[in-house]
Amino acid sequence: MEAENYTVLSQFLLLGLSDNPKLQPVLFGLFLSMYLVTVLGNMLIILAVSSDSHLHTPMYFFLSNLSLTDICFISTTVPKMLMNIQAQSKDISYKECLIQVYFFLTFLGVDNFLLTVMAYDRFVAICHPLNYTVIMNSRLCVLLVLMSWLIMFWVSPIHIVLMKRLTFSTGTKIPHFFCEVAQLLKVASSDTFINIIFLYVSTALLGMIPMTGILFSYSQIVYSLMKMSSIESKYKAFSTCGSHLCVVSLFYGIALGVYLSSAVAHSPQGSTIASVMYTVVTPMLNPFIYSLRNKDVKGALGRLLSRSVSHL
Repeated sequence: MEAENYTVLSQFLLLGLSDNPKLQPVLFGLFLSMYLVTVLGNMLIILAVSSDSHLHTPMYFFLSNLSLTDICFISTTVPKMLMNIQAQSKDISYKECLIQVYFFLTFLGVDNFLLTVMAYDRFVAICHPLNYTVIMNSRLCVLLVLMSWLIMFWVSPIHIVLMKRLTFSTGTKIPHFFCEVAQLLKVASSDTFINIIFLYVSTALLGMIPMTGILFSYSQIVYSLMKMSSIESKYKAFSTCGSHLCVVSLFYGIALGVYLSSAVAHSPQGSTIASVMYTVVTPMLNPFIYSLRNKDVKGALGRLLSRSVSHL
């Protein structure tokens, strides 16, 4: 087929998770439920943190930003998929696809940086407790969050500029439920060498640098805990890291699983299903992990719900 540049026209076809018509209502109900649970759970975290003065600390400031990013992250992909299932359509315009790529990469990267910032916060709290309020002042906290956003606002447009150089055949099918960069590069008709190089370099830098920061922070935390004589002090100090460790393990564990599955899978369907884990499941589980493992968050949520019920 003749290659056509989609900066001028038309649309892609998102193949989604299944072509079976009988499964479409099930997928619609499942993903709608997961989406609503994710938005509600993360909104409750944000409301609890903002309404409770006990949670006006750097740790919960970063947590509320993580919750906001998770809402934006899942809203980039799932609503379009639900609309397509409901309309019995697979279409997504070229412009919508690029917008989806841009925001997906941005929110994924900000999530990554926020987890690193939260690890640094725990490092300062445990290793330098006397200087914690001085080091983690409000100005630094806001600056760290802004830097996370600014980095991704600069990196994501480069992907878009490189994508606009590519050509695609008429009626290009994307074997995914959203416009995922790697899948788009596979179905492009033109040379994608530069795109692939930039994708690997940016992924390596934006993945390895934050992961190194997290590993360094926790190595210092473990070293500080080993020097503590009291078991109770060790448990109390490390318990503040429990929720963050669970989220980090989930985020990087699933991301690694998706990478390995895409590398060894013979069918795109396997990679697509694996992608559901980090695009949908991880943002949904984060508020549960923090609310179930954190007494302060549970207390704030209880007070928030009590106030809401009393006003009814």
